[in-house]
Amino acid sequence: MAAAKSLPVWTAHVLTLFPEMFPGPLGYSLSGKALKEGRWVLKATDIRDFATDKHASVDDAPFGGGAGMVMRPDVIDAALSSVKSEIRPIYLTPRGKPIDQPRIKALIKAPGITLLCGRFEGIDERVVEEHDLEQLSLGDFILSGGEPAAIALLDACVRLLPGVVGKAESLSEESFEEELLEYPHYTRPEKWHGRVVPELLLSGNHKRIRNWRRETAERVTRERRPDLWARHQSRLLQ
Repeated sequence: MAAAKSLPVWTAHVLTLFPEMFPGPLGYSLSGKALKEGRWVLKATDIRDFATDKHASVDDAPFGGGAGMVMRPDVIDAALSSVKSEIRPIYLTPRGKPIDQPRIKALIKAPGITLLCGRFEGIDERVVEEHDLEQLSLGDFILSGGEPAAIALLDACVRLLPGVVGKAESLSEESFEEELLEYPHYTRPEKWHGRVVPELLLSGNHKRIRNWRRETAERVTRERRPDLWARHQSRLLQ
């Protein structure tokens, strides 16, 4: 009987001007342990390796004037072309669509991802069009570059890979499952700085505890994230 083919390991290709930033925080805790165990692979490629002049230039002044510099299309194109990817490469940019948990779940279903980390004022728009880049954003704020966003995105992906998190049920109760924020948590000591743990959580009545957690998650979501609450309500009506 022929041996079964092993599934490809989920691989993250990161294109960056600062490959030394990786794995960085991804080399610790759950993601670091999974990296050492071979549950995922990280490859950081230096964009500057694809520069063609003696100064290894990767950027130039923007046409039309303005402050800052723009990453050159020929250099970025060469870097992207060096990586074989089965899904659209992702460009991390404030102009992108906000990353959410459903998108993270979809990303880990592919064999891996390619992340392009921009710097300066960003990359030449023609590269976005040429490579049909998916544009994603970590949030409505500005970073010095795409690397911190890439690290955050990869951390969110890796923890969902099989075998990375010890108890799979802990994933199903986290924030953004069913479009709800997670309920609050408590641990020992029972009394701390004059504050006590909700009595119900000490009762041992698991049904009542589940109901309390659900009701609390719904209340917190209504109060803090009306946008999520609206999506949750819409989902219930489907």
